[in-house]
Amino acid sequence: MSNLRQEFIAFSVETEVLRFGEFTTKAGRLSPYFFNAGLFHDGATLGRLARFYAQTLLASGVEFDMLFGPAYKGITLASATAVALAAEGRNTSFAYNRKEAKDHGEGGTIVGAKLAGKVVIVDDVISAGTSVRESVDMIRAAGAEPAAVLIALDRMERSGKDGALSEHSAVQQVAQEFGIPVISIANLDDLFSYLSNEAAGADLGAHKEAVAAYRTRYGV
Repeated sequence: MSNLRQEFIAFSVETEVLRFGEFTTKAGRLSPYFFNAGLFHDGATLGRLARFYAQTLLASGVEFDMLFGPAYKGITLASATAVALAAEGRNTSFAYNRKEAKDHGEGGTIVGAKLAGKVVIVDDVISAGTSVRESVDMIRAAGAEPAAVLIALDRMERSGKDGALSEHSAVQQVAQEFGIPVISIANLDDLFSYLSNEAAGADLGAHKEAVAAYRTRYGV
């Protein structure tokens, strides 16, 4: 696991954005861990998170012209990442969408820079892929090109219900459907490696078996 990935997992645990126990996911599964990017809600943690996003994007080698943040979490993530990219010497414009079109002032559903060139979609995770599909449609409708999706954590889970699980994860399905890479700061393998590391401590290490069982049942 790269230092950046290891640092991100440790940072997420430290800020309690990544928690362990028993959690019911959006898909109705009982998960031994839960990642809630909405808890990066102060200036210091958001700034550090944005640096992880920026460094991951730059290290990926993906060519891009601007960022797009789907409402709602993506709005904050894309704007903060643009600030972090500027600090890295890459000044990048960004845009985001409204859930409802505005019928006065500038109007429309897109706020910020005009969608143009190669656009990276910035979000926290991919669950069903609905947000990405909507974003891709908006980007293409504007004559721009979706270049990649940038997320914080790839859960590496097969989608679907028990007994009818798909062969691929939501992330893999998005990549295949739109022909664009999905870049994550870290993934489930990184999380498991972190729990297997003695530096994580006995308290966290105790969750390793539950995460391993979950990965065996739902992982790709």
